[in-house]
Amino acid sequence: MSAADPPDRRPSPDQPPARAPGGDRPPYGGLPPAVRTAAAWSIAVILFVTVGALVVYAFVALRAATIPLIMALLGTALLHPVMPWLLRRGFGRGAAAALTCVVLVVAVGGVIALLVNSLAHSAPQIASSLRDAGNQLADWLGPTGARIQDSLKNAAGEGTSLVSSLAGGVLSGLGVAVQLITSGVLALALVFFFLRDGHRTGDTVRAYLAGHHAETVIDCGQEAFFAMSGFMRGTTIIALIDALFITIGLLVLGVPGAPGLGALVFIGAYIPFIGAFLSGTVAVLVALADGGLATALWALGIVLAVQAIEGNVLQPLIQSRTVQLHPATIMFAVVAGAGVAGAIGALLAVPLSAAGVGIISVLRGTAEPGTRRRRGAPKPDGDGA
Repeated sequence: MSAADPPDRRPSPDQPPARAPGGDRPPYGGLPPAVRTAAAWSIAVILFVTVGALVVYAFVALRAATIPLIMALLGTALLHPVMPWLLRRGFGRGAAAALTCVVLVVAVGGVIALLVNSLAHSAPQIASSLRDAGNQLADWLGPTGARIQDSLKNAAGEGTSLVSSLAGGVLSGLGVAVQLITSGVLALALVFFFLRDGHRTGDTVRAYLAGHHAETVIDCGQEAFFAMSGFMRGTTIIALIDALFITIGLLVLGVPGAPGLGALVFIGAYIPFIGAFLSGTVAVLVALADGGLATALWALGIVLAVQAIEGNVLQPLIQSRTVQLHPATIMFAVVAGAGVAGAIGALLAVPLSAAGVGIISVLRGTAEPGTRRRRGAPKPDGDGA
């Protein structure tokens, strides 16, 4: 090739083709770093919310199976400390689980019978007292009191129509009863299997996952189970104490329907904040209608004193090491659960949130699963559920 010939500009086979200036920049390369970061986080949040919404939709759509499953998990979390005690006394796992389920049926049946009996005998008195309280508030507060009176009348009317429809609609009532019995039997069967075979969960997970992934899943499950167990035990103890002291105070004041009001307090304790507020409000209104302003103030003082003891003594002492949720988180969870699945959603919102927080703590590395197990969570090869 002579000096006058132009140089050969054809690329060699090993040389990548030349790109135009700026051609190697990705399409988003011109965006500022802050915008790119915000876009990435936005996509992640959208995906997370979408997956969460699909999971919630699946749970609600399959509630005939998911609600008994969750109730069985909560029941197992409440009862799993009984298993080691029975195993140490020579029972086999199947016999221990069966005996625990029998005790569960007797205890739950007795509590339900007691609550229904108390509410059935006290409901007419409570309803009459609420109407009288609405009349007094209407006289004292003017238009605001009139609106409160209308709300109380509507609530009483809805309750009466509900009772009438349940009493009159035999087929509908049978359908509801069949659904409740079916869910109860399914939940009881799941409790039995969880108590009998729960110690094999770790081996099952390790059979499908390998290495640290299996241990992470096991730790997440144990942390979630520990949170639900602590919530169930702590809430049951607190509910019994609240109901006992408020019932005693109302009996001393001579408030009608005190056993039924105590039953409402016990049930409401499983719905944090909102349940206590509603049951306490009903107790004060009944006291107002029956004994006047002085009795209502005494009832209010009793309710506030019991709630203060619960918030400052019982909850820190019983639940501080198990359910570590901010009050705002609990309130949001209760409202969201009620909006998604009604009363059942409100009841299940807090234990599920506590389980979720436990799982997140494991994934972030801030939890110590070994410590959790020593403090009462079930072990994969031990006696726990």
